[in-house]
Amino acid sequence: MNPLAVIGRTTLGFFAEAGRLGLFAGHAVYSIFVPPFYFRLLLRQLISVGYFSLPVVGLTAVFTGAVLAQQIYIGTGRFNAESTVPTIVVFGITRELGPVLAGLMVAGRVSAAMAAELGTMRVTEQIDALITLATNPFNYLIVPRVLAATLMMPLLVLVSDVIGVMGGYLVSTQVLGFNEGTYLQNTVDFLEASDVISGLIKAAVFGFVLSIMGCYHGFKSGGGAQGVGRATTNAVVSASILILATNYVMTSVIFTS
Repeated sequence: MNPLAVIGRTTLGFFAEAGRLGLFAGHAVYSIFVPPFYFRLLLRQLISVGYFSLPVVGLTAVFTGAVLAQQIYIGTGRFNAESTVPTIVVFGITRELGPVLAGLMVAGRVSAAMAAELGTMRVTEQIDALITLATNPFNYLIVPRVLAATLMMPLLVLVSDVIGVMGGYLVSTQVLGFNEGTYLQNTVDFLEASDVISGLIKAAVFGFVLSIMGCYHGFKSGGGAQGVGRATTNAVVSASILILATNYVMTSVIFTS
């Protein structure tokens, strides 16, 4: 009943969990450079993370770009600054909304799948069987998933940027009355390579974060089917929170001179 004891236990538990997560992530990064390498498993994960995530990422991007253009048009209309719509749309998509929303959607799909797969393998003792057969579970299970998410997220975000800008373009030209050539010209004139590159860097970090969280919670799960369910939920929630927190930190570092 002592509130200070509760605060102390919570604080110590948080730091203990953060330490275990840090050690797990460090072991995963170390295992990337240590043989054996399972290229077939990596290719399978590249397809699972990248190709099969395209529909959800594309739909999210096109509707985000469309809504963003409408809201910016309404807001800038109060100051007679509607001409800034193309610039703000492309900045918002490439710098922030493209990487963040793609990361959140992929986290909901991929982190949950990784946690469920590894959690099921843990409770059915398949991971213990790998160790018995002298197979490093990090090289066999963790490395392909982490590498696939880290490599494919920038490609997914690049596609998301294009589709998101196209969504804003379609709404602006077909609904809001913008001239098609002028809209595209303003988009090209004010977009810089650094805007796109910063979003792709964020995407790679988000891919690493969401894959580590999915693998960590699945790998450490226990307690049967209920434990697998908890691991899946914790993976998605923690990955989403870390993506948002990491986005703030990276934005402060990249765009603060």
